[in-house]
Amino acid sequence: QLQLVESGGGLVQAGGSLRLSCAASGRTFSSYAMGWFRQAPGKEREFVAAINWSGASTYSTDSMEGRFTISRDNAKNTVYLQMNSLKPEDTAVYYCAARSSPRLVSTTLSDYDYWGQGTQVTVSS
Repeated sequence: QLQLVESGGGLVQAGGSLRLSCAASGRTFSSYAMGWFRQAPGKEREFVAAINWSGASTYSTDSMEGRFTISRDNAKNTVYLQMNSLKPEDTAVYYCAARSSPRLVSTTLSDYDYWGQGTQVTVSS
């Protein structure tokens, strides 16, 4: 089993920045592509960004591209989500996830095999 633990969430004012971290343990981290998703109250969980095993391939949604950047450090078994220019509508619980197909990024929830417990991000106006 791969365990994932997110951290770095909190309360920030609109326009501010946060960096989320997701620490992995239990399996070889570089064997997984990673993704970030978020879920706002009353809404479905949605894709934010993904990265392949090496970090050479990344993808994020149009609405977040340029504001959110995903990266990973395989030596530290950690994936990051740098979030800049935050907006109140970015308020959500943010989850990291791992996919056993390491070469391919995916926007689809069901493609991911392991999930963290989530970290709350609240953006005040």
